[in-house]
Amino acid sequence: MRVVIAGGHGQIALLLEQQLATRGDAATALVRNPDHFGDVQEAGAVPVLCDLESADLDSVASYLNGADAAVFAAGAGAGSGAARKDTVDYGAAALFASACVEAGVRRVLQVSTVGIEAADSASVDPEFAVYLKAKKLAEEDLRSRDLDWTILRPGPLVNDAPTGLVTLGAPRLPRASVTRADVAAVLVELLSTPGTVGKTLEVTNGETPVGEAVRAVL
Repeated sequence: MRVVIAGGHGQIALLLEQQLATRGDAATALVRNPDHFGDVQEAGAVPVLCDLESADLDSVASYLNGADAAVFAAGAGAGSGAARKDTVDYGAAALFASACVEAGVRRVLQVSTVGIEAADSASVDPEFAVYLKAKKLAEEDLRSRDLDWTILRPGPLVNDAPTGLVTLGAPRLPRASVTRADVAAVLVELLSTPGTVGKTLEVTNGETPVGEAVRAVL
């Protein structure tokens, strides 16, 4: 399988690239800073210079040509400001989805976040609300497209060692954290499970092995 990953130098993306390489798959990582190419190559992926905030549709689609699947794992990150939440967490996601349509890549996974339902709540910190709204718009955009999409909403992310054990299910799971490595493992499993097309799933650490958890949502 050849997988194209947007946000290819992100923490989840690097872990995903490592796991795909171990499995024998090929990953192409869209990266906006050439200084990060070495990290991507060390993870086992092929880096491509592509800034989704400034790239045009045809150039992004050209990187996707011939791919079997695509994963949107980009994010503006903490402290990036409201404007970049809109241009990355929403705008780049929409551009990437459009490029998938143009390139004929049907299988698309999007990394989102828990808490989308609180995007319009007055009790949410204003800056965090901007982030949630951008992720919500990105989800709505992807659902509107004729693609074989799956949306994965991780709980609060931690950098602990992978457990291999998760809780995976419909939105509004009990709040709990999840390791980035376990999120990457779920993404790998979802890529091989077409029965998850059209599903929005939340994931936290739990007590069920990743493969078993993915099969259970079918």
